[in-house]
Amino acid sequence: MSILIRLAVVVATAAIVTPSLAAEPDWNTVGNALGKAGSPQPGGVYRVGLPRTDLKVSLDGVALKPGFALGGWVAFEPMGDQAMLMGDIVLTQDEVNPVMKKLEDGGIEITALHNHLLRAEPMTLFMHVSAQGDPVTIATALHAALALSKTPMENTSTPPATAQQIDFDTAAVDQAVGYKGKSNGGVYQFSIPRAEPIKEGGMVVPEAMGSAIAINFQPTGGGKAAITGDFVLAATEVNPVIKAMQASGIEITALHSHMLDEEPRVFFMHFWADDDAQKLAKGLRAALDNIAVKKS
Repeated sequence: MSILIRLAVVVATAAIVTPSLAAEPDWNTVGNALGKAGSPQPGGVYRVGLPRTDLKVSLDGVALKPGFALGGWVAFEPMGDQAMLMGDIVLTQDEVNPVMKKLEDGGIEITALHNHLLRAEPMTLFMHVSAQGDPVTIATALHAALALSKTPMENTSTPPATAQQIDFDTAAVDQAVGYKGKSNGGVYQFSIPRAEPIKEGGMVVPEAMGSAIAINFQPTGGGKAAITGDFVLAATEVNPVIKAMQASGIEITALHSHMLDEEPRVFFMHFWADDDAQKLAKGLRAALDNIAVKKS
């Protein structure tokens, strides 16, 4: 056999035994099936925001902005041409059971159901969901379930910048927290990843799928702000963080899980306060000093 023939045989054999790489899902098709478009995020994640802009919720006299404490979302992480879904859906009390049943019927698991805040009126609940499989099938099931709620599904444009002013000293807050925040719809937000990655089903859960510490500041006038969010904590960090927050006048409003099979095990702690923004930022920094987070 000549060299050229042997080479041709080797190339042909390699083409047969080498599997082709599966293409990532078509996110436009996924968005169409869900009924609302999302956007690509770091790590290849496709995330769709589901803020409850239809609700008027207040707490201690503060009207809560949707991006501050009512920001539901779902996110898809590609697994070849399949995907892992995680999400956090904001629901009113009467929406919980119809939506939950429809999700279960559609093959989507419920991983948590709970409050994030206390005294909010009307009360809202947060349903965490998970699934793996064909992303269009998952998105179709999500669409059917969300149709049983009043979650707005239209794609809305960002309000003009003039409507999103932050009237406290963001540079001073950044310095106190030790990280750089960003303005989003009148809310000043921090996303702080843990030092050690969190995995679910053997896959790393990226920041965009809820593995990072989230801190939100909503201005309430005169240099003050309301704060909420969730700390992502190892078991040994829970009580030191509670003590640090309470010492700074920050109320703990919930402590629970969001996932079922994460490694390492983590707990999510939600909080609330309305006070001088820089004072609260220093209190949050004291809490962060008890957590293994990535350095800024």
